[in-house]
Amino acid sequence: MLTKMESEQRIIRLQQELRAKGVDGALIIYPIDVYYFTGTRQNATLWIPAEGNPVLMVRKSYSRAVTESLVEDTRPFPSSKEFPTLFGDGIKKVGMTFDIIPVQQYNYYARMLPGRELVDISALNREIRSVKSEWELAQLRKGGALLCDIFRQVPQFLRAGMRELDLAAEFESRLRRAGNEGYIRMRAFNQELFMGLAVSASAGNPGFFDGAVTGRGLSSASPQGASIDPIAPNMPVFLDYTGVFNGYITDMTRIFVIGTLDPELQHAFATSLAIQKMLVEELRPGAVCEELFLRSLAMAEEAGLGNNYMGAPGENARFVGHGVGLELDELPVLAQGFKVPLVAGQTIAIEPKFVIPGKGVIGIENTFSVSAGGGVKLTDMPDDIVYL
Repeated sequence: MLTKMESEQRIIRLQQELRAKGVDGALIIYPIDVYYFTGTRQNATLWIPAEGNPVLMVRKSYSRAVTESLVEDTRPFPSSKEFPTLFGDGIKKVGMTFDIIPVQQYNYYARMLPGRELVDISALNREIRSVKSEWELAQLRKGGALLCDIFRQVPQFLRAGMRELDLAAEFESRLRRAGNEGYIRMRAFNQELFMGLAVSASAGNPGFFDGAVTGRGLSSASPQGASIDPIAPNMPVFLDYTGVFNGYITDMTRIFVIGTLDPELQHAFATSLAIQKMLVEELRPGAVCEELFLRSLAMAEEAGLGNNYMGAPGENARFVGHGVGLELDELPVLAQGFKVPLVAGQTIAIEPKFVIPGKGVIGIENTFSVSAGGGVKLTDMPDDIVYL
């Protein structure tokens, strides 16, 4: 569970940033942001003034929130008449996370706080959350170890002829019994993911998911992940899964093959490893995210695989790494247009992947933390293709 010291340090850091930006306080309503600062994910609104003590106002469940919340002033959510009295005359500018709150909620709080300016603190909030403490890194290391343990078990149950769906069910069952919480939280609008992907023949199917690989899924209502296609010999079996433990997400991909692998796919996999190696060496404070992506793209193009990099030709994703933590799509992003330097303590899933139409999907993914010595691997098991 979150510690009181962690909670207090996060609140203090936010308050420092609010004062630097001339914002009088932050009204946090998105549940994972509330959890990040308080230690409880109950239905609540958190008020953090730029100066002074925070207040957590709980709609449901108050009885549970008071046992979990690390904010001393945890109270039931007040009436609409009482709510404005929490904000003194000096509170003129109130920060909210416009990247995630619905318009209806914005309008609700705007009516509750007449005469005050609501301003966007989305970037500020996400930047704070992107840098992980030693406590958070410990959660990610533990989760990475548990996820790796399930990947090591795959040769025990992967068989030719089994459906992608059966492979997914077995992997997910074992992962769940290991304590995986299953909530793959994502901040981006219109994105969703159920635990991960276990795909082979259907792996190259395009889809809505903002990543290199989608899979066909089971219907047009669920167009992602495992299908009912059988797993064939000599085809890459692509397992891309998250582990969610104590709320924190680690992300990794490994390739399994029953038989042998086409030489073009072997070449693509070697290129994936080379790109990962380059990126890991450069995961140092000050490295610019866009430059790292463009270097990875240049390596893919030099290998003759530029059109297949991070997606099928014409369906390519324009990133090679994404921040992870309490959400799957945290900052930073190693992406075109993201001209931001890395910071020590950020955690990034690096995933150079290739989609070769008619042959399969190949690649690697691991979660790393940014450090002065380069990326520190948090999903620590061999990257090699496992041949069965």
